[in-house]
Amino acid sequence: MEDIIIGFLGNNAVFLLLFVFLVVVVLAGVRIVPQSDKFVVERFGRLRSVLGPGINFIVPFLDRVAHKISILERQLPTSQQDAITSDNVLVQVETSVFYRIIEPEKTVYRIRDIDAAIMTTVVGIVRSELGTLELDQVQSNRGQLIDRIQKSLEKVVDDWGIEVTRAEILDVNLDDATRAAMMQQLNAERARRAQVTEAEGSKRSVELNADAELYAAEQTAKARRIQADAEAYATEVVAVAIRENGVEAAQYQVALKQVEALSEVAKGAGKQTVLLPTAALDAFGDAFKLLKGRT
Repeated sequence: MEDIIIGFLGNNAVFLLLFVFLVVVVLAGVRIVPQSDKFVVERFGRLRSVLGPGINFIVPFLDRVAHKISILERQLPTSQQDAITSDNVLVQVETSVFYRIIEPEKTVYRIRDIDAAIMTTVVGIVRSELGTLELDQVQSNRGQLIDRIQKSLEKVVDDWGIEVTRAEILDVNLDDATRAAMMQQLNAERARRAQVTEAEGSKRSVELNADAELYAAEQTAKARRIQADAEAYATEVVAVAIRENGVEAAQYQVALKQVEALSEVAKGAGKQTVLLPTAALDAFGDAFKLLKGRT
């Protein structure tokens, strides 16, 4: 009886050990990779494969996960580097680079410190690009400069399995002497623009005054021309009347003028006596006769 029990326990132990071994094998051969990672698998110290997100299988005891690489976007610490522009101005540039690893097998086997390598590359590219530009171009064409730096950086880091997603120039600082000179130049430019604006205003004022005087002269000349036309018309009417009615029309006009003159003389303030010559009385008579004849 004891032999049967011992044999049964021995067989169960073997099955138990076999079951445990199978479980260990399965666990050793299954790898679950998170969405944000990639696993680099080696066999005997040599690259075997790269495992993507999800459930993956490897050969137990032969393959091993040597590197777990995050593929999330990364930001390098802000770095400062000195550079000299083409017009010999020393500037200090603050840069920041964003990147992500897309081919882990290149990153882990071709470069040791990826962050330091990128930062060193950025320093060289920034100095090279700034050396081709003047200070004014650096300030005004910052967007184009960033694009050039990013494209140059992409060419270098492509062998490292890295994608540069963005490069930024955060600030461009100048030394105190250069900053003071630029401020002096800016103030001079502002003063020049103010003088130009004032001169243009004075010029415009003179032009407007001249236009106003010209307009007034034109209106005066126009009024005189209208008055002259009216006098000419009146003279023409009298001439036509004389031509048609003869001397009688002329005498009628002279008589009217004499009556108007005597009426003006008679106008006055207070009591006064007006002595008229005989010729004036004859003029009144002639005028009344003519008026009576006209009616």
